[in-house]
Amino acid sequence: MKKVESQVSFPQMEEVILNFWDAEKIFEKSIAQRPADKLYSFYDGPPFATGTPHYGHIVASAIKDTVPRYWTMKGYRVERKWGWDCHGLPIENIAEKELGITHKKEILEMGVEKFNDTCRSKVLEYVAEWKKVMRRFGRFADMENAYKTMDLSYMESVWWVFKELWDKGLIYESYRTMHICPRCETTLSQSEVAEGYMDVKDLAVTAKFELVDEPGTFVLAWTTTPWTLPGNVALAVGKNIDYVKIKDTWIPLDKENIKPLEEGKTPPAVHMQEEYLILARDSFENCKKSFHNHEPKIVEEFTGEKLIGKSYKPLFDYYTKDETLKNRENGWKIYHADFVTTEMGTGIAHEAPAFGEEDMELGKQNNLPWVQHVNMDGTMKNEVIDFSGSPVKDKENPQAMDIEIIKYLAKQGTLFAKEKYEHSYPHCWRCDTPLLNYATSSWFVRVTEFKPKMLELAKNINWSPAHIKEGRWGKWLEGARDWSISRQRYWASVMPIWKCECGELKVFGSVAELEKLSGQKITDLHKHSVDEITIPCEKCGKIMHRVPDVLDTWFDSGSMPYAEVHYPFENKEKFEHTFPANFIAEGIDQTRAWFYYQHVIGTAIKESNTFQNVIVNGIVLAEDGKKMSKRLKNYPDPMEILNKYGADALRYYLLSSPVVSAENLNFSERDLTDIVRNVFRMLWNSYSFFTTYASIDDWEPKENTQPSRNLLDRWILSELQLLIQEVDNAMGVYELNRATRAFAPFIDNLSNWYIRRNRKRFWKNENDNDKEQAYQTLYDVLVTLSKVMAPFTPFLSEEIYRNLTGEESVHLADWPKTKEELIDEKLNEDMGLVRFIVTMGL
Repeated sequence: MKKVESQVSFPQMEEVILNFWDAEKIFEKSIAQRPADKLYSFYDGPPFATGTPHYGHIVASAIKDTVPRYWTMKGYRVERKWGWDCHGLPIENIAEKELGITHKKEILEMGVEKFNDTCRSKVLEYVAEWKKVMRRFGRFADMENAYKTMDLSYMESVWWVFKELWDKGLIYESYRTMHICPRCETTLSQSEVAEGYMDVKDLAVTAKFELVDEPGTFVLAWTTTPWTLPGNVALAVGKNIDYVKIKDTWIPLDKENIKPLEEGKTPPAVHMQEEYLILARDSFENCKKSFHNHEPKIVEEFTGEKLIGKSYKPLFDYYTKDETLKNRENGWKIYHADFVTTEMGTGIAHEAPAFGEEDMELGKQNNLPWVQHVNMDGTMKNEVIDFSGSPVKDKENPQAMDIEIIKYLAKQGTLFAKEKYEHSYPHCWRCDTPLLNYATSSWFVRVTEFKPKMLELAKNINWSPAHIKEGRWGKWLEGARDWSISRQRYWASVMPIWKCECGELKVFGSVAELEKLSGQKITDLHKHSVDEITIPCEKCGKIMHRVPDVLDTWFDSGSMPYAEVHYPFENKEKFEHTFPANFIAEGIDQTRAWFYYQHVIGTAIKESNTFQNVIVNGIVLAEDGKKMSKRLKNYPDPMEILNKYGADALRYYLLSSPVVSAENLNFSERDLTDIVRNVFRMLWNSYSFFTTYASIDDWEPKENTQPSRNLLDRWILSELQLLIQEVDNAMGVYELNRATRAFAPFIDNLSNWYIRRNRKRFWKNENDNDKEQAYQTLYDVLVTLSKVMAPFTPFLSEEIYRNLTGEESVHLADWPKTKEELIDEKLNEDMGLVRFIVTMGL
């Protein structure tokens, strides 16, 4: 045992310990020394290595490091395999910038292989920086043997998952409306859409549709998407909703040509104009201000039943001229729809089936003509001659097309009203482009078929914080829809479906199956490689080609429990012993993403939960409560904080905060400074005090000593048992902030009460039994405390434990057991009262 000085640089101390851990392979030893048949499994969600780690990664790592360390000390073998997310739009967007690509077609012109090679080169660009930060933070994880979602073995397991779903009849192709990103030209999943909502101001319009059999009478329909009006093929009303016909009269004025009346001249005759407008009675008052006449008159009242079947003149004639248009005779009429209400707008809905789920369903029910006037890239098609090639939702000016449509309607005399409309609108989670609700073909997982089983299994998952279970997670599960898994992109796991022109489909679940049927050696499963592989059709003998789509990257991530160990091709026994995982942890956004898709796949192919315990963290914000921004530089760099305060301080700060209970945290250096002073320096002073006087007296710890009967000794040992108990109980239910917060008051008790009241016992000259008991008690407390704090503050715990015990590492030690016989609740209560009285100066 060496004497330590009262002054210490925690960052420098941590660097020494890091080198020791590396040299002695303490992480590896901590796993190897635990029995192979006593496993605690942990799934580590793979981050993208496309940038340096931010505080979101840091807080997740604090959780992911603390829990495995705790269970390792409890005697379990906890393997911690790192992983890298390699596929999808985050990488593709970086490759596009590198290659100067602004449009999807440029990728095809360049060649998919070259594009994918660029993606591959960018995937692990920041791995070295990640390793540096994670090491400095004290994260125990196997980063050298990390799984990568782009590896052949991983992708083969993804194919196996797909084949399992296919064989169960859970994958199908369908044409339906879903959200697409026009810039990325691909469909998006429900969770991706949910991630990108932004509050925006859009333009809503009320357009006038003239009835064919009643010239001069117009039906008013309201829409928040004016750009869809060229695709209108029907109007919808509620057959039981009350409607009114309004007579609107006014005197037309040619404002540009008004001239003063010459003296003696007779004023020109005034010709009153009139028109009749139909809308829901409940909408009449809200629309009054838009009539020419400030006192418009109701001339007729009726239900929507009277309007059904009536034809109207289209606002645009781009498609009415097309005599080859299927079901043309059913178009541009009024139909009943149950979804029509009078809560907003006019009680009459404009129907463009290619741009809305309810609209599309109405179109199917009534055999409406199919009109899709927008390309997949979000531009108007050539036949829309007045707007051909223009984007309908331009990223830089989202209202531009709506404004042009409004101008067109005004010129044609079919604009009734326009208004600004504030609402939440979905944007691409990667490039921030406004999404379009767009009808296209996609492949789906039939989630709704096994949703009841998902809900049943979810009851057995323990969430921290608990409210997530029935709240954010539970509500998302209740609203689960079929999962669109196909994407029209390039750098991803591909869909293992081959299709013949005769309609026959062949799905592969392994590399060996494809090699056998194709006669080719497979070394890569990416699009540019497998698209060249053809197989003979077993039904007609013709050539089958792969379906060109790739898989949603969440299919990659959701397959992680199987693919990280190349299941079922390898490690079958290991997988069976570690599935489902005992523990996982990620940010709150993953309730609708990684957590969700693991649960979908696990339920579908294993009829099991994929994980048993979950910790959900919130978001770390800048000190002013705003989002952390590299551009604004409103937060300190994580490495600067680690080098200034030390990893232990940052870990303690995060782990004791609400951020590990799915709440947000405004990052504050002042709070870090307080923690260093009130927790770490206070504990260090206690440690330094002990080593100083133990060195002076050449004191050595004794084994199997009898517990001291000194009142203060009994009190601090009782408090220590309660600390062990509290931390143990909190960790048992995965409440990390509750566990961490228990240390500060104990350290305060130790330093400011126990040691201060005991100084004379250490200072006195004679080495009597009382002094011996004081040394032994403080020694036992510091050693045990170092063990209890080890999962949370691994560096300082290591320093104290190794110096006091001479053992190799605290991280190779067992978790201390509570000694119930040392707990004296009455003594704790009495001492607490005494401290209160002293503090109050009574």
